[in-house]
Amino acid sequence: MVKIEFLGPINKEDMDLDITNLSQLSEILKKDADVSTWLTNCAVAVNDTLVTSKDIALKDGDKISLLPPVCGG
Repeated sequence: MVKIEFLGPINKEDMDLDITNLSQLSEILKKDADVSTWLTNCAVAVNDTLVTSKDIALKDGDKISLLPPVCGG
């Protein structure tokens, strides 16, 4: 299982999914109305390291974080 955490204003409970790459996660989240609008603007981290490719292999115990843009001062 892979843990998915949604940070900041996404306001969704963490999920545990049986997936092997970020492309699978993307397809699942596109169908979720609460998350789909955030997908194009979020940064993604795997085990606290930012990634840019959906082809990264995931293994049991990995943590994926969706990081929406934030405004601060």
